[in-house]
Amino acid sequence: QVQLVESGGGLVQPGGSLRLSCATSGFTLDYDAIGWFRQAPGKEREGISCIKIREGITFYVDSVKGRFIISRDVAKNTVYLQMNSLKPEDTAVYYCATDCSYDASYWGQGTQVTVSS
Repeated sequence: QVQLVESGGGLVQPGGSLRLSCATSGFTLDYDAIGWFRQAPGKEREGISCIKIREGITFYVDSVKGRFIISRDVAKNTVYLQMNSLKPEDTAVYYCATDCSYDASYWGQGTQVTVSS
């Protein structure tokens, strides 16, 4: 059974950092890519970053480029999202999924990130 479990969310002040983890089980990261998405209250879910597992090629949406870093540890079947210089507009539920696109087959349950003073 394929499972993705996000962790690492929480409350952080503006300018702070968090590292999200996406732990996968039921497969050994042999999907082509893992993507990170987020959904803020009242807004549609948006893709923010993605990593091609084998090549390590990364993609970022402009709003997080230069602040967020996606990485993977194949041995641990885990993908990370290091989030720096956080802003209030980064507040959202963050999800990982087994693709860069919205039609990914599997999704995690999400982890809440709140950026507030």
